[in-house]
Amino acid sequence: MDITTAVFHMDRMAKTRDISKFLSYVLRHAPGEIGLTLDAGGWAPVEDLLARAPMPLTAERLHEVVANSDKQRFALSPDGSRIRANQGHSIPVDLGLTPVAPPETLYHGTHPGALDAIRAEGLRPMSRHHVHLSPDEDTARKVGARRGKPVILAIAAGQMARDGALFYRSENGVWLVDHVPPAHLSIPTS
Repeated sequence: MDITTAVFHMDRMAKTRDISKFLSYVLRHAPGEIGLTLDAGGWAPVEDLLARAPMPLTAERLHEVVANSDKQRFALSPDGSRIRANQGHSIPVDLGLTPVAPPETLYHGTHPGALDAIRAEGLRPMSRHHVHLSPDEDTARKVGARRGKPVILAIAAGQMARDGALFYRSENGVWLVDHVPPAHLSIPTS
């Protein structure tokens, strides 16, 4: 790969990250900041999003970013005319998810500084609608690594479900639950 091609790919990757961050912000937290309106299910018209984006963005580029996102944070309607975030909202939306039985164990990645609060209160959604859980340790490790060296927690999800907790699975495979009590957590001691 020559330097021109490398610079093009680096520039394109940075733009992809910028577009993804923009989409996360407006579709999960602040659509009003760009004058965008979400329906009850969190969907926004792609045409409106493109018209209000603070960066040059075409429908083709938007579709490419959504399709190639490693975390699959966004969904497009079958006809491509609407877009929404799959989970992580801090604003009221109804994603239309139905409860589903979880695997026996799910995982959550966090940072060491959060452990005292987690031991006392369990996992809470904080400003989001649900606690986000991962189906495997590797995914949880990647999530937890955003704030430094991650700590991986194991959640007795099967037992929680048998005790009455409702679990949901978003389109991109993230498991969602209202709260994880300390009794259902395995927290490493070191």
